[in-house]
Amino acid sequence: MPVRHQHFIFTATDYISPMSTLLQSLISWLALPVYIWQGLHVRKNTMRMPPPPHDGWLHHAPSAKGGAPLKVLVIGDSSAAGVGVSNIADSLGGRLAPLLCERLKRPVSVRIAGMNSAMSGQIRDFVVPHIEPDGFDYIALNIGTNDTKNLHTAGRFKRDFGTLLYALKARFPSARIIWAGVLDMEKVPALPSPLNRLMGIRARIIREKGRTLCAERGVLAPESDWRIVPENFSEDGFHASAQGYGEWAQSLATLIVEMELG
Repeated sequence: MPVRHQHFIFTATDYISPMSTLLQSLISWLALPVYIWQGLHVRKNTMRMPPPPHDGWLHHAPSAKGGAPLKVLVIGDSSAAGVGVSNIADSLGGRLAPLLCERLKRPVSVRIAGMNSAMSGQIRDFVVPHIEPDGFDYIALNIGTNDTKNLHTAGRFKRDFGTLLYALKARFPSARIIWAGVLDMEKVPALPSPLNRLMGIRARIIREKGRTLCAERGVLAPESDWRIVPENFSEDGFHASAQGYGEWAQSLATLIVEMELG
């Protein structure tokens, strides 16, 4: 989910040994019956929230200065689409545009291309090819949660996410890509125990594999300092609330401003 601007890729202190990863993976697969039983119950009883309506673009301009707009593409799953709020202005992209405009004193245009329940391979195959290569300066990539929920193996995620990064870099060669990572799902309010612990293991495996791929392929993967507190979650206990998206946008805007101003 959200990102912290101080750290761009993982360091040695973040390293998880292959043996530890293998053990965690084995534990998660042995718990598969629990995942199926409890996961179906959660799915049946969880509130379904649609993304807020929008026309794809959000524009924000300062009153005193013009010039060429900074262009940001927010792409990925339901978090990119703004699920959790009813007004697109309260989504990640909606909060990000005015923050960047205020701090940089220039127009900002944000293109939102988020798809509910999307996984890495779907964004690669069905979304990226249909977005106009419109001179984006930054790409905020929010993907990996549904790969985790659907128990994709590290190998499958490596293939799908890795080729998604290649597709984005090929279609938008001048853009700097920022991957938000995967939230620690062990602490998500909507997930009961022990399902939350199982999802936490899978999320950590996916997150570390993703950060490795980002480091190899020139993509920024900042650490998250987004607070996992009740007020940052929407009614469904899974997606961000308006406050949660606002906190996320603050961190992302700070990172982009630092890169813009050097």
